[in-house]
Amino acid sequence: MISTTREPASDRSPTPWAADGALAGFEARTLNMPPDDEGPVVATLVRRRAAVPAGRAVLYLHGFSDYFFQAHLATAYNANGYDFYALDLRKYGRSLRPGQTPNYCTDLRAYYAELDAAIAIISGEEGHRWLLLNGHSTGGLIAALYAHAGQRRGQIKALFLNSPFFDLNLPWFKRLLARLYVLLGARFPRLPLREDLAPAYTESLHRNYHGEWEFNLAWKPVVGFQSYAGWLRAIVAGQRRLQAGLAIACPVLVMHAARSLNARRWNEGCMHADVVLNVAHMRRFGPGLGRHVTLIAIEDGMHDLVLSAAPVRERVFAELFAWLERIEPRALTGLPDS
Repeated sequence: MISTTREPASDRSPTPWAADGALAGFEARTLNMPPDDEGPVVATLVRRRAAVPAGRAVLYLHGFSDYFFQAHLATAYNANGYDFYALDLRKYGRSLRPGQTPNYCTDLRAYYAELDAAIAIISGEEGHRWLLLNGHSTGGLIAALYAHAGQRRGQIKALFLNSPFFDLNLPWFKRLLARLYVLLGARFPRLPLREDLAPAYTESLHRNYHGEWEFNLAWKPVVGFQSYAGWLRAIVAGQRRLQAGLAIACPVLVMHAARSLNARRWNEGCMHADVVLNVAHMRRFGPGLGRHVTLIAIEDGMHDLVLSAAPVRERVFAELFAWLERIEPRALTGLPDS
C-alpha cells in the first residue's frame, strides 16, 4: 500500500553521508520515504566518487532478492570518469527494517519516490548534469518504466539495462497459474506464491558454493525471499505497460546473455547462461523501449552480466563504455544514434 499521509518535510530529510556499513570505501545515506502499512519506510543511497572529479554520474538499481554489493562495478565506472551511486530500494538490503516484508510492493511506481529523491541529490547537491541510469533484472524493469514516465526522467541522459525482467520466465501451465495469482492479488495481496527462486543461480555466484563473490546471504538468500500475489500483480502490471511500448527519449542499451538455461540444480552450464530469465523476451521487447535502442548479446554471460567470469565481464564493460562513448554527444544534444 502506498501511503498518502503528509509529514513535515524535515521528518523526511535524508541523513548525512556516512561510511557504508556493508562495503568498505563507500558512503551511504538514508532516504526517508512516506510510511506504508508496515510502518516507516526508507531507501539507501550509496556512493563512491571517481578519483578525478567527474562531471558524469551513474545510478544503479539492483534486482529482486538482491542489493548493491558489486564493488567492481563501481570501480569500472570510476575508472571511466563516472561518480558511482546505487540505490537499495525500500525493503531491500540496507533498507530492510525489522517487521517489514522483504522486497514486497504492490505497485512498482512506489519506487519512483526514491528514484526522484536520489536523482534530485545527484543532480542537485552533488552537481551532476549527465546521468546514466543502470538497472539489473527487476531493477531494469523499474528503470525502464521510470525513464518513460518518472518525474525526473528528463535528467536521465542514457539508460543501460543488464538482463532486464521484461516477462515472466515460466512454461505455459505455470503462466496460467500466474494469471490466477495476479487476479487473486487484487483482493489477497499477501497470498504467498508457491514458486521460489531456484538455488542454482545464487549458488553459481557465492564463493561458499560455486562462485567467486562474497555477499550477505541474509539480504540475497540462496532460494530468494518469499514472494506474494500482490507483488506478482505489480510486476505483471509493469511488464504489460512496457510490452505495450514505451517512449524513452534517451539512448538505451539492453545487454543480455547469449542464451538461457533452465536449471533448478547447479551444473557447469549455469556459469555460462542466464538461468533466471529468458533472453528471448529481452530481444523481443527491447526494441519497443524507444527510438534509440541498442541490443547486445554476451557469449557465456550469466544473468547478472557483471558477475560472469572475468573475461566475460571485461567484454561487458568494453561494450558498455564503447557504447557510452558513441552516444554521449547525442545524449547531450538529443541527436539520433547512427
